[in-house]
Amino acid sequence: MNTSGGRGRRDVPGLATRWVLARVTGPSMAPTVRHGDRLLVRRVGRAARVRPGDVVLARFPTRPELLVVKRVRRAVPGGHWVEGDNPLVTDDSRAFGPAVVVGRVVLRLRPRPGRLAPDPRQPGEDLSPPA
Repeated sequence: MNTSGGRGRRDVPGLATRWVLARVTGPSMAPTVRHGDRLLVRRVGRAARVRPGDVVLARFPTRPELLVVKRVRRAVPGGHWVEGDNPLVTDDSRAFGPAVVVGRVVLRLRPRPGRLAPDPRQPGEDLSPPA
């Protein structure tokens, strides 16, 4: 079943190399990552397992030119439901539908090196619409 308005997973470009440096723009993932942060991202293949809670680089089949950093909420037909950690910014699956995950964020390199914080939402809280 293709729920992406005529565009499928094959139409979404992946990452050209195994490792990518990404620069965050915008507030959608605050407080976990902030505007200007630099992230080390590892490309994921089709067989790679992406779990709820992972921070990822993703594209939406409806907007393949848009590359976003979001948190995976769950697997859905057509990809994954992804949302930003900032609930006030809705440039995520709530606006664009399922996303295709192209990479998993491994580390924040700058300006505050380290692993990313866990999901700031309370356990069990899910603001996304039911599947």
